[in-house]
Amino acid sequence: MATQALLLVNLGSPASTEVADVRRYLNQFLMDPHVVDLPWPLRRLLVSLILVRRPAQSAHAYASIWWPEGSPLIALSRQLQEAVAPHWTQGPVELAMRYGEPSIERALLRLAGQGITRVTFAPLYPQFADSTTTTAIEEARRVIAAHRLDLQLSVLQPFYDEPEYLEALVESARPYLEEGFDHLLLSFHGLPERHLHKRDPRGDHCLKGADCCQRAEGDVLASCYRAQCFRSAEGFAERAGLRPEQWSMAFQSRLGRAKWIEPYTEARLDALAQQGVRKLLVMCPAFVADCIETLEEIGERGREQFIAAGGEDLQLVPCLNGHPDWVRALVTLCRRAPVQL
Repeated sequence: MATQALLLVNLGSPASTEVADVRRYLNQFLMDPHVVDLPWPLRRLLVSLILVRRPAQSAHAYASIWWPEGSPLIALSRQLQEAVAPHWTQGPVELAMRYGEPSIERALLRLAGQGITRVTFAPLYPQFADSTTTTAIEEARRVIAAHRLDLQLSVLQPFYDEPEYLEALVESARPYLEEGFDHLLLSFHGLPERHLHKRDPRGDHCLKGADCCQRAEGDVLASCYRAQCFRSAEGFAERAGLRPEQWSMAFQSRLGRAKWIEPYTEARLDALAQQGVRKLLVMCPAFVADCIETLEEIGERGREQFIAAGGEDLQLVPCLNGHPDWVRALVTLCRRAPVQL
């Protein structure tokens, strides 16, 4: 069998919790037109304004969850890389981040330098979005073109409803579900609504009412992040044997004043506490590795908010991280990845 490398790709992290490193990371992240989809002059102005205060605030948040070995996201991704490597017998397994280090550019150049010509490129995002999946793939294409690399990519597709992913989610959460809980909240990363509208192939999907994403099929489902989140949530709940009243879903991590997809996680936390939920479990199925959005936003600030609103305990269910079922599932999914470039 010809050698085929596997490149695992996640979002990224600042190099440290120093304000300068956080500012550098946020600038790269927010200046990506797939993330802040404004014309360059407006994007530059907006990001410059954000970078006045945001880096110091974010640096404080990162410091609260930073590990001795560095960024939790990077450390957990390294662990996943090491766990996957023995199962990926076709070739080497590398790790890259879309923003920060290790970069996609350096990883692809390293593989090409080893004489590798075939790479399975694996964006570790279960649900499709331009701000995650598309930007990672476009960066790989840019690098290949800029350096004239002889690389053929097989690209892992969004796996939001793949049985292997959903079953790994259930197995990773099973110990927490079996301990008993009042309610489970599935909190996905949010997106500005305009990102959905831009990707709507029919032009009217998002105008059909609040439940349109739950009924999406075909080409709409293939490009609608919110619809894919619903499929992930429903698929998980069904496999976990949860009754409808035992769980709900919401969207977190809003930034700026744009209209973001609803319901908002912050609002759900208050509402659940006011409805009498005392022990709340929260899972974040849009992330496969714990990071600032899970550990700090939910595990720290979310818990404080829920308890202040009348709840007694919020327990964050860890992401898939290096769970053995996830390692096996990821290898299986990557082996099925179709050739795209």
